[in-house]
Amino acid sequence: MFARISHTRLLRYAGLFTWAVVGLPLLYSWLAPHLGAVDEELALRPMPWQGWLSYLAFGGGYAWLTRHLGGRGRQPADYLLLLVLTLAALGVSYFNGSGLGSVLLMVAACVLPWLLPLPLGVAWLLASQLAVAPVFIRWLGFPPLEALMQSMLYAGFSGFVFIVSLVALQQAQAREEQRRLNAELRATRALLADSARVNERTRISRELHDLLGHHLTALSLNLEVAGHLSEGRVKEHVQQAHTLARLLLTDVREAVSQLREGGAIDLGAALRPLAENVPKLSIHMDIEQPLTVDDPERAHVLLRCAQEAITNVVRHADAGQLWLRARREGQNVVLQVRDDGRGSDQVAPGNGLRGLGERLRQHGGRLDIASRRGQGFQLTITLPVAPNAAVRLPEGVTA
Repeated sequence: MFARISHTRLLRYAGLFTWAVVGLPLLYSWLAPHLGAVDEELALRPMPWQGWLSYLAFGGGYAWLTRHLGGRGRQPADYLLLLVLTLAALGVSYFNGSGLGSVLLMVAACVLPWLLPLPLGVAWLLASQLAVAPVFIRWLGFPPLEALMQSMLYAGFSGFVFIVSLVALQQAQAREEQRRLNAELRATRALLADSARVNERTRISRELHDLLGHHLTALSLNLEVAGHLSEGRVKEHVQQAHTLARLLLTDVREAVSQLREGGAIDLGAALRPLAENVPKLSIHMDIEQPLTVDDPERAHVLLRCAQEAITNVVRHADAGQLWLRARREGQNVVLQVRDDGRGSDQVAPGNGLRGLGERLRQHGGRLDIASRRGQGFQLTITLPVAPNAAVRLPEGVTA
């Protein structure tokens, strides 16, 4: 059964179980005086309502924070919830006068790698555990050095939980990278299959045109000459043969034309695998039907542009929705990618966007970028794909 549950779900359930178990001694400390079963050596201090509020706040905050652990981008509210978890765990220790809050901080440690960079996560872990040391000194009577050692002991346990969660995060990132590479591989395979089909049809059409067409033309000319030189019934047969040769030449030309016209690449079939099984993003595709490209190289450029655009959104935009629209406009194919991420008033293209723009300019295309803070990011890719489309040379290059 556990094999079917993802490790992020297991981390969540294990944390909630630990939180519930911590509640048992807290509940006992509250019920024991009413039941007359108080053991002065074992009983905890009855916790006031503020402590119970802290305990419930921790459980609710943890359940909400981990509901989509690893399945969406980080939100500002997540950092606020992390602060609530830490303060709630400290509140349990301070109001109850025990180290149970340190156990809850161990539970909180499992979400630190998912929200904070590694150095900041380690610092947060150590600082939160050291904050429990005054409880050991005041309520449990530990000397300062022993209280510090006790806090560091809990910090070591929390560090183990932190590392386990970090490994789970790295595995999730590796699976996401593998998923992305598999999607790109399927898209590239579809494009290569279409390209191979187009190349084979083009080769066959050239062979028909160059070999059969040439010989049939020569045969037709020779039969025409023979028709002028022959007489009687022989001439009739020569003329019939000449007519058949011309009909056959016409059929070959039509077959060559059909082979060339049917050699377009279905760009939509290559783009659709990119939208499959993206865990942090819901991709909506609006692709014109049919959307075909005659040149395999230009189809490959459009596919790479779409891959780069989706990858940028997953890695940098903190978006939940992405809309990809592809359509034919005259001699151009226009590919528009828009997301609902955080956006920015000032766009500084990285290596990916710069490489994408360079690739487009080499084939006479262009890249338009539009973004505003809080309104997402939009890329508009325009590439001429018609056979007679003018190719604009890169800047600084002359014909």
